[in-house]
Amino acid sequence: MTKREIIKIVLDGKKPPYVPWSFKFTKEPYEILQLYFGVEDLDEVLGNHILQLGSDIGFFEIVGENLYRDYFGVVWDRSIDKDIGDILGSVLPKPTLDGYTFPDPHDPRFFADIEPSIAQKPEMFRVFQIGFSLYERAWTLRGIENLLLDFYMNPEFVDELFERICDYNIAQVEKALEYDIDAIYFGDDWGQQHGLIMGYDLWKRFIYPHLKRMYGKVRESGKYLMIHSCGDVDELFDDLVEIGLSSFNPFQPEVMDIFEILPRYRGRLSFHGGLSMQKTLPYGTVQEVIEASNKLIELGRDGSYIFSPSHSVESDTSLENILAFVNVSQSQLN
Repeated sequence: MTKREIIKIVLDGKKPPYVPWSFKFTKEPYEILQLYFGVEDLDEVLGNHILQLGSDIGFFEIVGENLYRDYFGVVWDRSIDKDIGDILGSVLPKPTLDGYTFPDPHDPRFFADIEPSIAQKPEMFRVFQIGFSLYERAWTLRGIENLLLDFYMNPEFVDELFERICDYNIAQVEKALEYDIDAIYFGDDWGQQHGLIMGYDLWKRFIYPHLKRMYGKVRESGKYLMIHSCGDVDELFDDLVEIGLSSFNPFQPEVMDIFEILPRYRGRLSFHGGLSMQKTLPYGTVQEVIEASNKLIELGRDGSYIFSPSHSVESDTSLENILAFVNVSQSQLN
């Protein structure tokens, strides 16, 4: 049975022969692991089951030292954060789209890696990724404080902005569906440590209708739908399942009771993540990482779960702790 087939079993809510896994890393730990294993591509040595395709945010242009311009024209300073960075300026300083041109969703750079990657790793589950897929794309253009105020002061502008972003995403999804992929993945952080950033009522008013349209395009194609949304967002799970969600990431144990939620949703919604990135991995011992990983593996044996840290592993996690959860995942196959 291939890794691709194992993930499909999990997403279908059935019991897999073992709990699959897929790990992501930020720049610094990724480079440490490349050096440790002596390889450029980590998927094979880690045993990852999910093949990440596309360019989720579109960081194609370097415009200065540690400065990157994303595909929508936002400039990011990576002096400290080497993966995404901090925004410089505002592309939409006023609540209007006058003078702004949306980019081409069919730019070949978003799709160039799909066929070569699938040919190289045909056994992996194939996921085309769209990052900053609605709310995050909006606030990166407008500024987060401005956008939150716009919800109240300029609702018509928010509706127009979200609709245009949604149209862009759907056009990109339609192009991605021309390839032999298995799922579309949308990244869009709505949560904070306690509750939603914008609250449920505003989420349902401004965000939900566009999610329903985007998710519907994916599900009508017969593909799986995966999302990433950091923070305390479990109050949204019933809404998200209703409009077609297959898998939720990052499943943070600090903000939700993962050992209560997974059994409750098993068979209706799958989860990817769960290993604490705020406590266990940066501050725990190797033994504590092993114990937490084994507990999650046991939780996931009946299905609807993909083992992973609750976010891309960052530089505050030691190599020893990384190898600990990697070894636990692979020990299932021994």
